Amino acid sequence: MTKSKKHLGKYVDPRTDFGMKFYFGREENKILLIEFLNSLFEGEKVIADLKYKTVEHDGDQEDMRRVVFDLHCIGSDGEIFIVEFQQLFQEFFKDRAVFYTSRLINKQLAKGKKGNDYHLPEVYFVGILEFDMNGGSNVVLSRETDRPYFYDVALCDKHTHEVFYDKLGYKMVSLPVFNKQPEELETIMDQWLYLLKHLSTMDKLPSFLDKRIFGRIFAIGEIGKLKEEDLMSYEASLKQRRDAESVFNSALRSGHAKGKAEGRAEGRAEGLAEGLAEGEHKKAIESAIKMLKNGFEIKMISEILGLTVEEIEKLK
Repeated sequence: MTKSKKHLGKYVDPRTDFGMKFYFGREENKILLIEFLNSLFEGEKVIADLKYKTVEHDGDQEDMRRVVFDLHCIGSDGEIFIVEFQQLFQEFFKDRAVFYTSRLINKQLAKGKKGNDYHLPEVYFVGILEFDMNGGSNVVLSRETDRPYFYDVALCDKHTHEVFYDKLGYKMVSLPVFNKQPEELETIMDQWLYLLKHLSTMDKLPSFLDKRIFGRIFAIGEIGKLKEEDLMSYEASLKQRRDAESVFNSALRSGHAKGKAEGRAEGRAEGLAEGLAEGEHKKAIESAIKMLKNGFEIKMISEILGLTVEEIEKLK
């Protein structure tokens, strides 16, 4: 590896758009996606094969900035079910998840048949979240869990907790919340999540990861083996991710500073208590502009920086 490439590490980072597509979005590597999805289903479904379908999300500009796989899955018993697999870092992701699955279900209705023909295949939404789903919110988990990084959601009766409809499910993993150490990895899912989070900092396949499953990733993922055009795409994708993280972290710091300033201002004159100092407000505006360029949604920017929606819309 040349000196100019050392900053890239040894292996392609799967958390980048390029990396997610490189490992999971290529026909020749689909066994990796099958193994990963099976680890999330934990025996509920066993995928024997899958086919990639064309992604068509009309009118949704954000889909151009995210990894999205529509998958036609074949189970070990021959059953057919559909999985939409996405990498997400955005506001309103719950709304989007429901919207996408609703659209997938609607597409399964046979055209030209009577309206009472509603036999549908199973549909699942799988999301790799680049944020804490409950971070900064008032959401409280209904029960204690030793896996706060994994959400296995179904349509249930609120009183009996029995599954009402077993052909729709949401499985979401929050990588920032996954903090297990090597000695704490108990399941194949744990190993997958550890790999996704730490692969870019590794220099070889560690002994605590199953070589039969993960050996292929380490065999194909070396940056030094990339074609020139793939290397350029990866560098651009890595830069985009790092820029987005920098902007997000800067915005968080700005938001915390704003909160402290407002706390100190409590009890002062109303004019001082309602806003930031001119210099702080200018920094918030600059951060908002950067966040808009990196695809952050207006509501999320508003909540982090304390700017009004109207202020942010004027910056577009």
